[in-house]
Formats: sequence, C-alpha cells, structure tokens
Amino acid sequence: MSNNRAGSFIGGVLLGTAIGTLTGLLIAPRNGRETRQLLKKSADALPELAEDLSTTVQLQADRLSESAARNWDDTLARLRQAIAAGIEATQRERQTLKSINAEVSSESRPAVPDPRR
Repeated sequence: MSNNRAGSFIGGVLLGTAIGTLTGLLIAPRNGRETRQLLKKSADALPELAEDLSTTVQLQADRLSESAARNWDDTLARLRQAIAAGIEATQRERQTLKSINAEVSSESRPAVPDPRR
C-alpha cells in the first residue's frame, strides 16, 4: 500500500513541477524571445519527465503484482491448512459419535431376550 502511495506522490511531484514551470514561464516578466526559449527547454524536458514517470509507474505496478502474488500464495496455504484441520476434526468427531452411539446402543439392549423374536 505504501508503495502505491509513493508512486502516486512521485507522479504528482513530476506533474506539479511541469505545470509550475509552465505557469511560471507564462507569468514571468520576460520578453517573448526569452519566454519561447524557456518554453522550448521545458518542452524538451517533458519526454524525459514522462519516461521517468512511466518507469516509476511500471516499477510500482511490478511491486504491487509481486505483493499480490505473495499474499495469494500465503492465503492459499493458510486455506489448505484450515481445510485439512477441518477434515481432521470432523473425522475425530465422527469417531467420538460412533463410540457414543455404540455405548448407548449396548446400554439400551435388554438383558433378557425378547420372547416375541
């Protein structure tokens, strides 16, 4: 989660820098020629800024993907353990119920045989 926020922050800084530079150039008290030169320099820097932003976003996406895969594997392992424990507990309870049922059945049998049989 913090990696995602870091990527958003870096992207915001780069975008803010570009917008701030452009705004400063347009408002600054310079003649047209100087302003055009500064705009050209800023425009020339934009592809590099875009590439940096793209690289940053790609790195963040890779980290997020790896993190999601790790979390998925951990969750799947815990789920398998829980299922195995549930099956084992069910089998123990089944055995307990069978032994209780056998005890109850043996206690409820009459000591004297039924003459009707």
